[in-house]
This record gives sequence, C-alpha cells and structure tokens, in this order.
Amino acid sequence: MKHRLHLLALLPLALAGVRCSDEAVAGDVEERPAETLTTTGAEPEPETHMRTPLPSREEIEQLPADGGDEFNRLIHESSPYLLQHARNPVDWYPWGDEAFERARAEDRPVFLSIGYSTCHWCHVMERESFEDTEVAALLNEYFVAIKVDREERPDIDAVYMAVAQVTTGSGGWPLTVLLTPDREAFFAGTYFPKHGVYGRPGMVELIPALGRAWAGDRDGVMESADKITGILQQMNEGGAGAPLGAEQRDAAARGLARAFDPTFGGFGSAPKFPSPHQLSFLLWRYARTGDAEALRMVETTLTGMRRGGLFDHLGHGFHRYSTDSRWLVPHFEKMLYDQAMLALAYLDAHQATGKAEYAATAGEIFTYVLRDMTSPEGAFYSAEDADSEGVEGLFYLWTDVELREVLGDDEAALFAAAYAVVERGNFAEEATGQRTGHNILHLERPLVEVAARQGLAVDELERRLALSRGKLLEHRGGRVRPLLDDKVLTDWNGLMIAALARGSVVLGEARYADAARRAADFALSTLRDDEGRLLKRYRDGQAGLPAHLDDYAFLSWGLLELYEATFEERYLAEAIALTDRMLAHFADGEDGGFYLTADDGEPLLVRTREVYDGAVPSGNSVAAMNLVRLGRFTGNPDYERVADGVLRAFTDTVQRAPQHFTQLLMASDMAAGPSFEVVVAGERGAADTGAMIEALRAPFLPHKVVLFRDAAGDPPAIVELAPFTEAQRSQDGRATAYVCRAHACEAPTTDVDVMLASLGVDSARGRDQNAGVLPEGPLNR
Repeated sequence: MKHRLHLLALLPLALAGVRCSDEAVAGDVEERPAETLTTTGAEPEPETHMRTPLPSREEIEQLPADGGDEFNRLIHESSPYLLQHARNPVDWYPWGDEAFERARAEDRPVFLSIGYSTCHWCHVMERESFEDTEVAALLNEYFVAIKVDREERPDIDAVYMAVAQVTTGSGGWPLTVLLTPDREAFFAGTYFPKHGVYGRPGMVELIPALGRAWAGDRDGVMESADKITGILQQMNEGGAGAPLGAEQRDAAARGLARAFDPTFGGFGSAPKFPSPHQLSFLLWRYARTGDAEALRMVETTLTGMRRGGLFDHLGHGFHRYSTDSRWLVPHFEKMLYDQAMLALAYLDAHQATGKAEYAATAGEIFTYVLRDMTSPEGAFYSAEDADSEGVEGLFYLWTDVELREVLGDDEAALFAAAYAVVERGNFAEEATGQRTGHNILHLERPLVEVAARQGLAVDELERRLALSRGKLLEHRGGRVRPLLDDKVLTDWNGLMIAALARGSVVLGEARYADAARRAADFALSTLRDDEGRLLKRYRDGQAGLPAHLDDYAFLSWGLLELYEATFEERYLAEAIALTDRMLAHFADGEDGGFYLTADDGEPLLVRTREVYDGAVPSGNSVAAMNLVRLGRFTGNPDYERVADGVLRAFTDTVQRAPQHFTQLLMASDMAAGPSFEVVVAGERGAADTGAMIEALRAPFLPHKVVLFRDAAGDPPAIVELAPFTEAQRSQDGRATAYVCRAHACEAPTTDVDVMLASLGVDSARGRDQNAGVLPEGPLNR
C-alpha cells in the first residue's frame, strides 16, 4: 500500500474517480505547451558549440544495430529529431516491436519521450537530462527508453497526449509517458528538469521512485494503466447527433468575441497563438452575414501579428507563437503549417477588404517559403528551429551597435525609430528577466507616424527602410542559422500547396501556381507506394512510413485548390482518387467521421478520431470540407452524405466549446449553404474566358466552387469527372457562365455583370453586396 500511495502522489491527478471528458481531450495542447508552463528557474548554460556532424550514410550503414560505442540505435533513423538524440548516452530505441519485446523479456517499463526537432524545451530537456550520464544511467537501469518524432507519428502522439490531458489537465512537448510492455500508459507529464524544483519532480528523483513502484506495487501500477486505457476507449465512443448548424457557428463567434483582445488582437492572453483558421472562420461569417465585429477582430489580429515580433521583418515568415500578449516576443521556431495557414488567412482578408497590406503579407510569406523552405525537388521542408548556437532567438536579435555597424549612424537611427530598437534592448532573457541589449524588430506605430516624426514623406521612409532591411538581411545571412528540419511531410505540404494555389488565384501570380504544381507532382509521384497509397515522409532521398488521415485530407485540399487555380483536370481526378482511398481505409462506418489511422495500420491502444482544430485543423474538419466541395464539383451526392455523417459525428463534442472547431464549422457552413457552383464554358486561353474567370476570382466568395469546361475536346476531360457539365457548353462560341445555387441554376449568360449579380456581387464595387465595410486601417501607413 505504501508504494501505491507513493505512485499516486507522483501522478499529477489521482486516477480514482476521474471521469472521461471530451472537453479534456479538446483541451488546448497548442495553446498551453510545456514550453510556456515550466517554472524551473534558470535554464542550463546554453551550448556554445555546434552539434557534431553525423557520419555519412555509407558510414552509418557500417555501424552495428545498437549504434556502437559512439551512438545509440537512433543513428539508423531518418527523422532529424531522432538523429539529434543519436549521441545521447541513453540507450534509445525507435518505436517498434523490438523495444517492447525487450521490456517484456526483462520485465521493465518503457520510458516514452515524444517531441519534435524545433521544440525549444525538448532541447532543454535533452541538454539537462538525456545528454547527462547520471540521468542516462538511471534511465538505462530502470526502463527501456523509446524516442518518437510526433511529426512523423502523430498517431502515437495523439494517443499518449490524450493520456497527459486526462491525467494532468494539460499537455505539451516534450511529452513524457511511462508504459507497460503492453503499451498501456500509467504515468504522463511533459518537461522534467534533472533535479526537482518548485514542486516539479526531477528526473533523478522520479526515475528511481517510479522504478521502485513498478517493482514493488505492480498491482497498483496495472490498476492505473487499466483505468487510463478504459478512459481512452470511452473517449473514442460516440454516435451521430443532430447536424452542426447556425447555432454552433453563432456560439463559436460569441466565444471568440469573449476571448478577443481588442488592444492587440488575438484570443486570450499570453501565450498567444495565431490560430488562423479561427480568423478565416470569422471572415466566412463576415461574408455570410456582414458582421462588422467579426471583421474587426480579424483585422486587429492580422495587423497586430504583422507589426509585432511574431513576424520576421527581414526574412519574412511568421514564428510559432507569442510568449506575451502584444505579439512582441515570439517563440522563434518557424513551422511550415503556420506559413500555409496564415497565408490563407491574409489572402482571405485581402479579398474581403481589398486592402493591399494583407496581400503583401501573404506574398512575403511565400517569399520566405520559396527561398528557405523549398527542396530542390520542389517540395517543402517542415520547420526551422528556434535555437541558434544553443540560444533561442539569437539568429533574429539585434543590438543598437550592430545596426550602426551595418547601416551607419544616420540610417541606423532611422531604422531604430521605425523598428523600436533601443540601446538597452527590448528583449529580456526568459530565465532571469534581464535585458541583454538585444532587440526584436517590430513596428510599434504605423509608418505614417514614424514618417511625420522624422519629417519625411512616407514613400521616402519606406524606400530607405527597404534598403536597410536588405543590408541587414544580407548581414544576418552570415550568422549561424537555426537548424532546418528538412523532412518533407505529406500533410503539411498539402497545406502549403493549398495556400500557394489560392495565392495564385487571389494575387494573380502564376509563379505561385507553378510552385504548387511542382510540390503536388512531387507528392503524387514520390510520396505514394506502388498501390497508390500515400506515404507520410520523405527525407534524404527516401520516402516511407504509412500515411494518416491528415495526409489524405490535406493533400486533397491542396489538389482541389490547385484545380481551381489551373483548371487542370488531373488534379481534380487525383483529389477524387485520394478521397476515395480515404473513405475506404479511414472511415468510421458506425459512428461517422474518420479515424486518424488506416484500417490496416499499426494497432495502438485506441484508434483515435481527431476533430479539435488546433495549430492545424483536424483531418476530420478538412475531410468534411473536401467532401462537401467534391459533392459540388462532381455532382455526386454520396460525398455530401458522408460529409453530413462527419458533421453529425462530433456535434456533442463541438457544442461544448464551438470556438475550438472553427474549421469544422466552416465545413458545416458550406454544407448548409446557400453556396454556389459555377461552370465557365469557353475556350482555354481566350480573352473572354480569362475575363470571366478573373471576375469570379476578385470578390471574396468562399461559399463557391468553380469548374471550367474547355470548348476543345468532345467530350472534354471535365465531363468524365463532373458529368453534369456535359450540357453546359459555351453559347455562340463565347465564354458562358452557368451559376447554380441550392441545386437550382440560373440561365446561362455570357455577360460578366449578370454572372456576378447571380452571385450577389455588385460588379461596380467588385465585392459582396451584403458585406460590411470598415474604415481604412492600413498596416504601415
């Protein structure tokens, strides 16, 4: 009994009496990460050295399976995160049967550590504990240790993150979970320091205590494991409810309004996350209802993020999140999915308002991604680290002295006035709170105010600042860059393909469609096996790992956007084929919705259905939208019936906190309508066809799909994919629009103004007649 009490005291929440709660599962992992919750005092001294380069592939192939004297088993893996730990003295295993068989044979529990390559506190825990010989010796004595990259294995992460949320009320990375040899969890937490501090147990105390509990009170451990497993199983049970509707969408808008920060934008207080799908949801609401308050929340947030330190004002792109409420001090990592989702939000805002600054920001994001995050094959890398030379943010910070050295006194003074650079610095060390003289570049006030104070015309100020930014960017290029996580993930590439394709439509830039096309072609040719099933990851010339729901849903999203950008029927055909495979292998035929893992995938404790829209939208949310759109693209009602099942499957979960499911609610809005299906029939490349298509692309009309029926070919390729277009031909050899709404079609027209009027657009204004208009609030002027 003594051991059982001790074990439960170590558990953050005694499991006796714990009840399953969907809200706990939908808790904000991304909004409350381990990185921001720790109160462990001073961090370890930063590394002053670069990581020792790993051997070549040929040299690695000569190493024994256990890595030999210098390495552990992770040296044979492809994940940059696992390779970061390949020199640890911990006897790490990758996830797999070998580790669990050893644990069973030696009657030892498993120490599971989950993280990702650009996670700052994962680096801290590695330096403090996993590189420490004392901690490593304890881990090797009491446990079989497994390291998992959450970006490669979101299925494993989803299961054990749910354990952390149920048992502690929160979660984050690094994620630390103790398992039985049968993979059942009996303890979970996030970051643990080497030694206990401020009530948080340290590794040197925790490891022996849990090891003794395993040896001395096996019944108590197994009782805890059984209870946790039972809770996980209950969480994935459920049945279809009423369809999601206007009630839940209205409640989501009210929830976001309650959490809105009217001064700086965003939702909640520190730490503050971009949550771009919430912004897109509000823009959809604005387009639907003319809700000016929804638009105000979006504009305040987009402006605050772009002016703040969250944005990289030299190299462009956005950092992960802000540690404060002002968007000033970011967590400096850059994630591909953030760039994609934020680009989509800024593009939506540009269309909804006509303001050039939002279009410019989307273009800047694309500049960063195409310059720094694109592989030679045209695919997109995953992330850039927050740390450089072992110090978070060092690559991005500037001192007043550095500015003068690079720019000269006069231009440095002007630049400092614009970007709030001060001699004592505006950046404080996280551990001590002391200012270091370093500055985060940000715009405290609009440039029109800066110009007035400096006695300059705004255009002249912008010209000089642009020259200075170029010089500083070139100088920064000589610094040690943060680690690039160069693996290519299918799902995140799908998001970036969607963003670039949409960017080509909204901004009229063919090069964005070209970049999206290259990435899509790479994914379709390289990230698929011989049977046409998707693979999860590509790195160093090799593709592998079974794909998950998000890979199918996100890549299909990208292909649908690419079809509307190029009207190349092959992308619509591939989206249909991937969706059909998703239906075959991931659908929950009993309760609706989709599982994260395929029906023939690796069995885990539970087969989860994810619906929470966090840093990225859930696979179920994106799949639902794809299915609604495919129903409209193809005229096949089966897709919309499946979408309805997805929307019904999660009603009980969504209505508890609708603002956390905004991507799913956009799908419900598209499904409920009214929405439009538009077919343009004409000669590809003809002037009148181009004019009609451009007129469709100018206003913000998110509730529509557009198909193109080429006058060439009999029948043209689109007819096979969308048979209803057979009868929709061009009239008198001229480009002709067929506009349908709520399964009823207007008469065909060759007049662009008549077409737009059918869509509720005043052609003179070039925007939705029902949308409200706010006063100008430019970003920099």
